Amino acid sequence: MPVYPGDPAVSLRPALTTATAGVNVLSVHLGSQSGTHVDAPYHVDVTWPTLDGLPLERFTGPAVLADLRALPARSAVTAGQLAPALARAVPGAVLLLATGWPRFWGTDRYLAHPHLTPGAAEAIVAAGIRTVGVDALSVDPTPDPGPGDPAVAALLAGLADEHDAPPAAEPQLAAHRILLGAEGGGVICENLTDLTPLLEAQARERPISVSLFPLRLAAADGAPARAVARIG
Repeated sequence: MPVYPGDPAVSLRPALTTATAGVNVLSVHLGSQSGTHVDAPYHVDVTWPTLDGLPLERFTGPAVLADLRALPARSAVTAGQLAPALARAVPGAVLLLATGWPRFWGTDRYLAHPHLTPGAAEAIVAAGIRTVGVDALSVDPTPDPGPGDPAVAALLAGLADEHDAPPAAEPQLAAHRILLGAEGGGVICENLTDLTPLLEAQARERPISVSLFPLRLAAADGAPARAVARIG
């Protein structure tokens, strides 16, 4: 399973089997941010709410979708591009960002997904939305892993010093910090699968509700979630 660069790899293997122990038990090794998962505010700031400190209402609600499938790799999603979706949002809505990136699942291109600009994240919060889901690895840009990055290569070669430091960039995980830091605490769900049926339902003006309930891990930054949508 692809994971964010640096996160623990996922391993699922038999621990016990009926042939040897009379029961089947699976050994599960994964990080809290593996697969379809939710982020709690604690993910980016230790003073913000942990997963078990958030109300259940943060993980369910009526859904509104933003169709971003026409965007190219590593596109920066602006507030203007989200405006039609935000105009349809009702109190307690869950905003789903449909990038179409699940088609690249399992390939290097999956890391080159579109991402929110800080301005877009601020517009989401201003619209009263506290729960955002995306069918990609992150709402922020995902770096390419390994030494292919010139700065990483220079460090590995022992060539970089304080004078070679790259210019200051936007704060790391800027969209995460804005969405999760919203008043009352926000929630982000990442690695959703194909949202096409929901886009089609929205085009037919069918009501959509979603549930993104995670494992209730104590004092956690996030957890895998079973994402379910209901149309009708």
